[in-house]
This record gives sequence, structure tokens and C-alpha cells, in this order.
Amino acid sequence: MRKILTAKPETKASKDDGIVLGQPLQCQVCDIDESCVGERWVCANDDELAALIAIVAMGQATQASYILKELAPAEPAYTFHDLRKEAKIKLTVQDTVSNPRTGYPKWQRDGFVFEVISWIAAKITHGDQALLKSPHISATSQGLDGLMLQLNDGSNAVESSTVFEDKCTDDPRKTFLAKVVPGFLDRHQNLRSAEIIDAACALLRIAGLADKDAARLSAAVTEIAKRKYRAAFSLSSHYDSLAARQSLFADYDRIKGITAQQRIGASLITPIDMRDWIAELAERAIGYLDSLEVEEI
Repeated sequence: MRKILTAKPETKASKDDGIVLGQPLQCQVCDIDESCVGERWVCANDDELAALIAIVAMGQATQASYILKELAPAEPAYTFHDLRKEAKIKLTVQDTVSNPRTGYPKWQRDGFVFEVISWIAAKITHGDQALLKSPHISATSQGLDGLMLQLNDGSNAVESSTVFEDKCTDDPRKTFLAKVVPGFLDRHQNLRSAEIIDAACALLRIAGLADKDAARLSAAVTEIAKRKYRAAFSLSSHYDSLAARQSLFADYDRIKGITAQQRIGASLITPIDMRDWIAELAERAIGYLDSLEVEEI
């Protein structure tokens, strides 16, 4: 018989088992400068956030989306031993190569965790009004970090598309100038359009559009007038000031021909050293996975 896992009862639950969610992140608008607008994220509950990261690591972003929407107990829809083991590997640091793999280099593990947090922040901020590309479930995945589409009330036109760049780095300013802005400029010139159109088509089909309509509407993601860019960084409290945000996101206006509202600078502010905080969060996520009971079916 195959083994599956279910969540243990938690003292924080009301009438259901598991961790009962409020919102794991507090997401606020903040000032930067005249060239862009800001978002500031802080963790509201480490255990809740870690549980959602663990659920996404098991390939269940849809379940995590349901939990966030309904403020439901943070429980996976299903799991079994090998699925939990695979998720734990994504959340573990392995600095030396081995076979079989037991983890990933720290920068890859941290990047995976932060991409999930970025996705959660977008779900909390925009909710059902937005269609969101799921986070990469592989810590080594490259390419489009995130894509968000917002439809009109009739769901027959794309009002805006937002391209995400999520960076977990020890040198955010250099990364912003050398990687984020050039990457956005490529998108701004509609280079690599096939990738973003394909991702948009998938989101529109999930939203219930017929293939023909999804293909037609996906072309809107190439329209610069409807395009937004969101650069997100995981940062220590040293960056939690207007002056620091202005320094970090300076030169955002190298992306020409759009308004300040189309350039977004997002900051996840961590209470301790950014790397140490992500390491602790990953350990909490592994602890959540370990708390799931094994049952026989």
C-alpha cells in the first residue's frame, strides 16, 4: 500500500486541523520617487508563511491559492512520503555535489523561497482580480519569474500585464542595474515574446477561456501601454527607509515611455539578516513537512 500524509491537529486551529491562516504577509504601498511606485512586505506569521512555502514546494500552488483566498487551514490537498521528501530537498542547502541530491546551493534555495513569497504577496495584494503564473517548483528553474494578468469585468480583455523579477541577492543595487533593468528592457522591446505569450495563454485557459479566445487575448501582453514591471528584493531592515529605497531603485526610468505606476519596486523586509531569516523560514517549512502524519491507504 502507498503511504499518504495528513496534517496533525494544531492548537491554533478552531474547528479544523492544521494551521489556521490569517494573512502570512502584510503588504503595503510605500513611496519611492517620481519614477516608480513601491510595495513593502513584512512577514506577519512565520509558521503560516512556512506552511504555504512547503505546500507550494510539493507542487500544490493551486491549494496554496485556495488557502489564501478562503483563509483556510494550511493543509496540502494530498501528499505521500516521496512528495514530502522531494519538497524537503528543495528547502535544504547542499553546498557540495552528491548523488543522490540532498539539497541545492544556498542561492538557489533562497531564490526558490523568495519567489514563492513574491507570489504570495501578489495573491494577497490582488486576490481574484488577477491571474498569476505559479512559482517554479524547481530550485534551478530559470526564465520568467512571474507574470500577472488583470482582466476587465467581463473577462474578455486584458487590462494589464505585470512582469516580475524576483531577486534574493547580497548586492541588490548591482543586481538591479546589471540584471533587473536589462531584463526588463529586453521585455520592453518585446524580445522573448513567445515565452510571455505562452505563459499568458496558460493563465487565460485556466481562467476558463476557450483556446481560440485565450490565444487572441494573450497578444495583449506585448502592448507596452498595458505593461507593468515589478522588481522585488529580499532585504534586511537596513533598506527599510525612503532614502534606501530611492537609492536601490534609482534609474528605473531607463525603461522609457511608461508612467511611474508601471514601474514597481517591491521590498520584503526581514527582521534579521536576510539570508539567516530565509534559512530559519526554510527550517520551519521542513518542520511543517515533518509534522505531517503518515497514513496507510
